[in-house]
Amino acid sequence: MAQTQFENVTVIPKANVYFDGKVVSHAILFSDGSKKTFGLIYPGSYNFGTGAPEKMEIIAGSCKVKIAGKNDWKTYEAGTFFDVPGNSSYDITVDEGITEYICSYG
Repeated sequence: MAQTQFENVTVIPKANVYFDGKVVSHAILFSDGSKKTFGLIYPGSYNFGTGAPEKMEIIAGSCKVKIAGKNDWKTYEAGTFFDVPGNSSYDITVDEGITEYICSYG
């Protein structure tokens, strides 16, 4: 289950806006130097590249994901997550509604 609240963090108020506003996220920084982003994905299909490994926790809605090098699409719903290797990419599709997520790096 994804965490619903974070304590003692720094919030970066400037949004990261992708794909003409169809994917929007905000960053939070922790005192240990780690970072997470959280945001919304509106209906559509998108491709994201990774530098560091990512853990994407779906906290509302659902999406289909295909990680680079894999042949199959998998569906993820609220309460599930998927991992993406560093220096890779993934395709994500939201068919309807809004998908909310928390992304952890490293």
